[in-house]
Amino acid sequence: MELNTIKDVFDRVVKKQKLSSSKSHEVIDQVGQEIEQALAKFLSTHDSASSIDQKSILAELKLKLNTIAPLHQFEGSQKELNLNLSRFLKLLEKFFNPDLSKAYRNVDFDYHTVNQIIANHFYQQGLFDLGDSIIHEAGEPDATAIKSQFFEMYQILEAMKVRNLEPALNWVYSNREKLKQNGSHLELKLHSLQYMEILQNGAPADALNYAKTYLAPFAFLYKEEIMKLMGCLAFEEGFPALLILRLPTLLKLANVMAAKKQEWQAMKQLPVPVELSEEFTFHSIFVCPVSREQGSEENPPMMMPCLHVLCKQSIMKLSKSSTRTFKCPYCPAEASVAHCRQLYF
Repeated sequence: MELNTIKDVFDRVVKKQKLSSSKSHEVIDQVGQEIEQALAKFLSTHDSASSIDQKSILAELKLKLNTIAPLHQFEGSQKELNLNLSRFLKLLEKFFNPDLSKAYRNVDFDYHTVNQIIANHFYQQGLFDLGDSIIHEAGEPDATAIKSQFFEMYQILEAMKVRNLEPALNWVYSNREKLKQNGSHLELKLHSLQYMEILQNGAPADALNYAKTYLAPFAFLYKEEIMKLMGCLAFEEGFPALLILRLPTLLKLANVMAAKKQEWQAMKQLPVPVELSEEFTFHSIFVCPVSREQGSEENPPMMMPCLHVLCKQSIMKLSKSSTRTFKCPYCPAEASVAHCRQLYF
C-alpha cells in the first residue's frame, strides 16, 4: 500500500514535469517567433527606414513580449512542479528513514585488503602484469599463491581455444577427488570433447580406442551418455539415414533371433526385406536400352542433351559420323556426339 501511494505521487510529479517542459517550449517558440518577425521588418526596411520607424518596431516588439509575459509563465509552471516535488520528498521522508548512519558502521580503512582485492580483480581478468604492478607499487607482500591459480586457469583456457584439452585433463586428474566430492561431471565432459575431436579429425578406429580407454570407466554411471557418444561412430561412417529408416525392422529382427537363440550376424543376408528410399537405390551396371548390351570401359554409358542415356556404340551407330546430328530414339530431340557426356557408375 505504501509503494502504491508513493508511485501515485511520483506519477503526478512526472506529469507536472512534462507539462512544465511543454509550456516552456511553447513560450520560447512564441518569443522566438516575435523576434524573427521584428528582424524581418528591420531587414525589409533597412535602406529606407528612419530611426523613428525602427523605434516603432522595437516598441511593438516590447509590447508583444510584455503581453506574452514569458517570465510569469515560467514561474507559474515551475511553481506547480516544485510544489508536487516537495510533496513527493516529504512522502519519501515519511515512509523511509533518511538517517543513513543506521545503514553503515564506522570501521578502520584496511588498505592492505583493498590492494589485495584490486590485484585479485586484475588477476581474474587475466591482466597479470597490471595486477603485479598494483602489488609492487602498494608495497604488498608477494601474491604468487593467488596469481598462480588464475594463471593456470588462463593457460588452460588458451589451450582449449586451439582445441588442446591436454592441460584441462591434467588439471582434472590432479583434482579428481575434489571433483568427485562436489559431484562434478567435468572429467566425463572433457573426455567426451576429446573423443568427438578425434572422431571428426581422425580415424573412427582411433576414436573407438579412445572410448575404450577413457569413456568405458564411466559406462556404469553414465550409460545413456556413453551410448549417444558411441552412436556417433555410425553417423561418422555415413549410415545415419539408413539406420533411422529401417531401425524398427532391424530391432524386431534382433529380438526374434535372440528369442530363437540364433545369431543374425552369421547370416549371409537378412531374412526380412529392408526397403530403402530411392536415394539409397544404386546400380553398379548399365544396360543400353537400344543394343541391350551391358556398358563397359570400352562401351561406356553416354548421356544426351535430352538426358536420355545410351551406350557409346549405339550413339556412334545412330550418328554414323562424329559430326552428324541424330534423333534420340525416345524423344524428338536431336543431338551430336560432341554434345554427349560420359556417365560414371
